[in-house]
Amino acid sequence: MDVVLHQFLVEVPLAAAIWSILLVVALSVLTVLVARPQRDRPAVEPAPPAVEPPGQDAAQQAADLRRYAEEVAVAAAGAARTARRRRAAWLAAQDALERAWQAYDEAETAARRLRGTHALPPPRTPRTPAEYAARERWLHHGATAAHLRGELSIRQLCDVFARRGGWDPRLHPAEQEVVLARAVRDGKQAGYRAAVARERAAWRDAELAAEAARALAAEAYAAAWRARPVLRPAARPATAAARPAARATARWRPARWRPARVG
Repeated sequence: MDVVLHQFLVEVPLAAAIWSILLVVALSVLTVLVARPQRDRPAVEPAPPAVEPPGQDAAQQAADLRRYAEEVAVAAAGAARTARRRRAAWLAAQDALERAWQAYDEAETAARRLRGTHALPPPRTPRTPAEYAARERWLHHGATAAHLRGELSIRQLCDVFARRGGWDPRLHPAEQEVVLARAVRDGKQAGYRAAVARERAAWRDAELAAEAARALAAEAYAAAWRARPVLRPAARPATAAARPAARATARWRPARWRPARVG
């Protein structure tokens, strides 16, 4: 009885240990078998991008080139109009410069002529209130006439009547004429300098506009050349090409000579 009990107590734990080892091995094998398909499965490749048909891509590119050529052509036409307008403005400024120079030259000549008479002493006149009133009237009349001719500005005319800016109505009319001629000459000189500045600015604008017009014209020509349709000769079938020749041969084949029948 003790022997049987002893064997039972020894063999049962051993059997339980063996079964436990077998169970662990079976679970390990089952885990490997389950995980292996996921590991061996090939990676999913991304779908290739959609490729447009070659004909559609070429048509879109041709449409873009035509649209760009039209836009550049419109821009070139606008730049050409701007260049013509700037050139006309420059020519007008050049004419204004010529007129300003002539006016300044005439004023300088008049002032130079009166400069020689200024060296002579003014004539003696009685210094009475009536004389000074007459001198003032002469100055006002001369300044007003010069303003109406465009030789004095409205500001200078106001200075004459207000006795500002070196205008002295007590001077002799001969001296006042010299002062008036100098004022006219200085005004014409200022107008000539302003005309020079305007002419130079108009010339720069005209040059820039002409350069922009030339560049846009060249770009428009290049864009039109790139957007031109490519003409390819259509392939003709051999039979269609051979038929006209055969017809021509049959049409121009000489007739056979047949002897005339003697009755």
